[in-house]
Formats: sequence, structure tokens, C-alpha cells
Amino acid sequence: MKTSRIITVAMVGCAVAAMAACTRKPPVDTGIPGPSTPVPTQPSYPTAPTGPIQGGNVGSAIPGSEQDFVVNIGDRIYFDLDSIEVRPEARPRLDAQAQWLQRYPAVTIRIEGNADERGTREYNLALGARRAEAVRTYLIGRGIPANRITTISYGKERPIAEGSNEDAWARNRNAHTAIVSGAPR
Repeated sequence: MKTSRIITVAMVGCAVAAMAACTRKPPVDTGIPGPSTPVPTQPSYPTAPTGPIQGGNVGSAIPGSEQDFVVNIGDRIYFDLDSIEVRPEARPRLDAQAQWLQRYPAVTIRIEGNADERGTREYNLALGARRAEAVRTYLIGRGIPANRITTISYGKERPIAEGSNEDAWARNRNAHTAIVSGAPR
């Protein structure tokens, strides 16, 4: 009798753990409008910051800091499906990044290429690498020295939006410019 009671308790515990694993995670605040905000069809996906960064606002960002870059310039551009072409609406953001980087010559950056969940891991890593390189090439063309820019591809491994729908896919097809060094904190 004691053994069957232990088994019953263990089964109930497993059922509770399984149900807990299936619950939805709370949405991560990425600064991008959520699912209730419609994402228009081509070509106007989000291209600008939509609000203050955690713990601050535009007025409190230290000039030349990572927060200044993210809030006042913007650190992410978006791509069309299976594309590495820098979209026309992303060019002003990249031009602003280049101007900011020229103002702060000690800052080095890493361009992180990302893809949506569709496609194989290998395909998405290669696509992310080409997206990162497209942004790097654009910034070099705007006068930023190549030795200040590195690239990495995360493929589909670091999504910023959860879900398997057009909205999430559009947000996950991006290149993120990350400050690596040289900025005050």
C-alpha cells in the first residue's frame, strides 16, 4: 500500500510539473510594440525605438553611452524574408548610427545578424551572417573604420519576439548593433 501511495504522489507531481512547463512565459519587453499592435505588410516593419530604455529616458541618457545610442539613435534594423538587402527605411537609422559612431571614435560595435525560426539552423546562421555583413559594409561606406566593427550571426537562436506568426517572424529578421567597448556606463 505504501509503494502505491508513493507512485500516486510521484505521478501527481509529474503531472503538475508538466502542466507548469506548458504555461506561457510572460512577454519580454523589447521596446517593440506587442502583438496587439498590427505590423503592416511590406515594407514598414518597426524601425525606431518606441520608448525609453529600462530605468531611463531620452533626457537622462549620458551622451556617448549605450543607453544614448539605443534611445536616441536606435540599435536594430529589420529585413524582408530571405533578404540581406538594407531596406530604404533602415538607411536613416544606419546613417544616424554612423554619425554617432563618428562622434564617439573610441566606441567599438558588434553587428548581430538574426533570422526568424523558419529554415534550417545552418541556413539561418548563414543568412544572419550575411545580414550582419550588409550592415557592416553600409557603416564602413559611411566612414566608420572596419576595425571598429565585428559581426556575428545568431541565426534563429536569439528571437526577440515569441510566436510562429508573421508578426514574430518580421521582428526576428533583424540586425542588432551592440556596443562592445568605449562607451561610458
